[in-house]
Amino acid sequence: MAAAPAVTWLRSRWERLNGPQRIGGVDLARGLAVLGMIAAHLLWITEPFDWTDAATWIAVVDGRSSILFATLAGVSIGLVTGGRAPLTGRGLTTARLRLVVRAILLWIIGIVLILTGVPVFVILPAYAILFLLALPLLALPARVVLPLAGGLALVMPFVQVWLDELPFWRTVAGHDVGLLIGWHYPFPVWIAFVVAGLGVARAGVTRLKVQGWMLAAGAVLAFAGYSLGVFEDEASVWSADPHSSGLFEVIGSGGFALAVIAASLLVCRTVLTWLVLPLRAVGAMPLTAYVAQIVAWAIVAASVLGDTGDLAGFRDLEPFWPLTLTVLVACTAWALVIGRGPLEWFTDTSSRALTRSR
Repeated sequence: MAAAPAVTWLRSRWERLNGPQRIGGVDLARGLAVLGMIAAHLLWITEPFDWTDAATWIAVVDGRSSILFATLAGVSIGLVTGGRAPLTGRGLTTARLRLVVRAILLWIIGIVLILTGVPVFVILPAYAILFLLALPLLALPARVVLPLAGGLALVMPFVQVWLDELPFWRTVAGHDVGLLIGWHYPFPVWIAFVVAGLGVARAGVTRLKVQGWMLAAGAVLAFAGYSLGVFEDEASVWSADPHSSGLFEVIGSGGFALAVIAASLLVCRTVLTWLVLPLRAVGAMPLTAYVAQIVAWAIVAASVLGDTGDLAGFRDLEPFWPLTLTVLVACTAWALVIGRGPLEWFTDTSSRALTRSR
């Protein structure tokens, strides 16, 4: 008899991860984004990605993983605010307030990670700002949001070049502000990825037709962006290089993100969804996984190297596979035994508690 409550509990955890309330393909794409960022942090990537040279394929994670993460932020925002039918009235107001609280919490967590001294550009402060920038767009339908995403993608790289040339960024204060707002992932350009994600959520990201169009459009955009990027001149606005925020990177990597999300959704329509369950578990708690890998990095580097900022020394320890496997196993076990990721639970509970009277 005592075993019955335990069985019921485990069944409820299984349903939380695999039931109809979760979109497995979105979780899979998030898991790929998190592990891609870990790879970009911890692996020595010396050659740019070239699809004709298998030796360079690991470089696909550089820049593209974080853009995939940002695009998925837009998808998530769209899903929690109504999906194809945007929330209205009081429901929309409450959703916006909850997103504001989550943005503040993400920013605080991001600053704490920066203070560890781990030599990565923490994405969470930029993530928080992107959440706030998306708030005015939540009531708009797909037919408005998707063209807006395209317009931002084409215009904002030119604005970014001008912003980056401002003398302020070359001052000590500018450096500090850049960390506080995540300027390595500049929100004037990166809002295009969030808006694109919001747009496909509004279009109905769970629909097979939409997934097919996403895969086709994403592949075309990725091919066009990276192909045209080889003709760039000295003007960085035309660059397709990772983290350049150049026009061709925005087109190519934005298309890549859409294609990966679509492919993940299509994979999870098949029996392969069970094979990728550990990746889906990571994607079900992306904030916890992202924060955990940086905290683990800080602890190990401080203990072994005596310096959390020694990037070369930490990479030479070859931590990628041990850390990646630990993340996969720990997230899977947590999801199946306990349920929601601890930081996901904390941010959701906090946002609901602080907006309960609304």
